[in-house]
Amino acid sequence: QVQLVESGGGLVQAGGSLRLSCAASIRTFSSYNMGWFRQAPGKEREFVAAISWSGGRTYYADSAKGRFTISRDNAKNTVYLQMNSLKPEDTAVYYCAADRSIIPTITARKYDYWGQGTQVTVSS
Repeated sequence: QVQLVESGGGLVQAGGSLRLSCAASIRTFSSYNMGWFRQAPGKEREFVAAISWSGGRTYYADSAKGRFTISRDNAKNTVYLQMNSLKPEDTAVYYCAADRSIIPTITARKYDYWGQGTQVTVSS
């Protein structure tokens, strides 16, 4: 059974940083592309960042470019999202997801597995 468990969320002031982690219980983790999505109250889930199975390619939403960095450690079955210069509009539940497509996708419905999410709250 595949499980994705996010951690690292919390309350931070605007301008601060957080590092989210997603631990995956997937035997073939290194064959999965991984993504981070977020969902704010009353809004649809939106793409934040994705990374290819090898870590060689990364993709970011415009809102994340220059502030967020996605990375992975295949030896630890873990994907990370380093978030810097946080803004109140970054407040949301952040989810990690796993996908076996050939290349990473920004489309949520194409992901095969999802974590339960971790809350990020940025105060002004």
